[in-house]
Amino acid sequence: MYKNSRGRPGRVLAAVAVAQFVFALDMSVVNVALPAIRTDLGFAPLDLSWVVHVYALTFGGLLLLGGRASDLYGRRRLLLLGLAVFGLCSLGGGLAQEPWQLVAARAGQGVGAAAAAPAALAMLTTTFTEGPGRVRALGVWSATNAAGGALGVLAGGLLTEYASWRWVMLVNLPVVATALALLPADGPAEARPERSVRPVRRERPDVLGAVLATAGIGLLVFGVVRTDVRGWGSPATLGTLAAAGALLAAFAVTEARTAAPLLRLGLLRSRWVAGANVLVFLAAAGQFTAFYFVSLYLQQVLGLGAAATGLAFLPFSAGLVAGTVFATRVVARRTPRAALVPGAVLAAVGLAWFALISPDGGFLTDVLGPSLVTSVGTGLVLAPVAAAGTTGVAAREAGMASGLLNSSRQLGGCVGLAALATVAAHRTGGATDPAALNDGYATGLAVTAGLFVLAALVAVAVLPRRRPEAPGLPDPLTPVAEGPAESSARNRVENRLEGTRS
Repeated sequence: MYKNSRGRPGRVLAAVAVAQFVFALDMSVVNVALPAIRTDLGFAPLDLSWVVHVYALTFGGLLLLGGRASDLYGRRRLLLLGLAVFGLCSLGGGLAQEPWQLVAARAGQGVGAAAAAPAALAMLTTTFTEGPGRVRALGVWSATNAAGGALGVLAGGLLTEYASWRWVMLVNLPVVATALALLPADGPAEARPERSVRPVRRERPDVLGAVLATAGIGLLVFGVVRTDVRGWGSPATLGTLAAAGALLAAFAVTEARTAAPLLRLGLLRSRWVAGANVLVFLAAAGQFTAFYFVSLYLQQVLGLGAAATGLAFLPFSAGLVAGTVFATRVVARRTPRAALVPGAVLAAVGLAWFALISPDGGFLTDVLGPSLVTSVGTGLVLAPVAAAGTTGVAAREAGMASGLLNSSRQLGGCVGLAALATVAAHRTGGATDPAALNDGYATGLAVTAGLFVLAALVAVAVLPRRRPEAPGLPDPLTPVAEGPAESSARNRVENRLEGTRS
């Protein structure tokens, strides 16, 4: 079940789960506190959104680089470094006295999360081999990820109303400290080869690919998140998105030609990997947008306060955890596809039910039922999609696959939220009365239901019905016993590679 049992699989799982919890928590905990932040620090109205956007920009833009760096320099090392940076920047944000200081701290949090998140997922997949053990581990990872995102709204509301907005940043510190304390001293991915095995030269980092990917994804996220000010059809938006497309195209060409790519394009030939990344993009777009619209409906239409809004998300949190637990049991016996299809359909049904919200509605009549249905369906998607995205992936490319999956999730959330916020705003036509806002939110929720229908179709059409017969290639860091013939053959291959590099 485990690779390199010295890595204490239980502690690895606990540390990774806690780390993922705090990254998911930070995605949503700040949103409810934004009005208090604006009042206390004196943010200009148009600048306040950068508290959210700069985190998405640095996090999304650096995920591919963070994933590949974890393969080259060690997953445990990147996880430690990323958590340390994230924790220090959380402290800086909680102590900020000026708007620029908080924005800088949020950017630093994104950098730390981009280093640690793919390293954490890669560490998990290299600790647990493919099969029921990995499925259960990914189920725990997905449950904590879902719980962190949903509980962030609750924590943000309670802390803002009863303590201070600063605690939405400072609350990260004990969680980060817990993750660091749980992390074993000798992670499984850091095992060294035996002396009898000739060491393999470390690959050189793909600097050009890293620059192109970071700049391309960063510009894409920047162009999308600024549509709230400039609009989708403005020359600035179109120019930014065109530049992002050109950089990402250049990245693809570079990766096809380099010997040690940041993202090996052949990885996308796997139907598991390609399908999972499309699925997580669509699911994240639907999930993040649903959180946003439901939160606004509770506050702007039903008139609930920050704390009451957070409490209203408790059923959503419980449903997400229940869905991931059930999905783990299904996938342990079958394939990720068996849970992804019904989960996406159930989430679509719940969101379509959500789209029936009314201005004179209430929590029990308009929110509770669709919250439970949507959250259970979303939970059924989250755990299997992580398992699908790492199925058949060689251990030496676990960070690469993890960075790609996290990038798809982050981009889906950014693009989906920006696009559907525009749809909702177009529906309201600039009106701010509860009835008009309700119509806009209902329209946006109806579109998110369509995204999950599309996700179900992708799962049916792309994902294989059976697991691959052969798992991924063995981890090159794991000692392998070899005889004289195997050693001689390997040395000849290494000499040829050495000559090619020279």
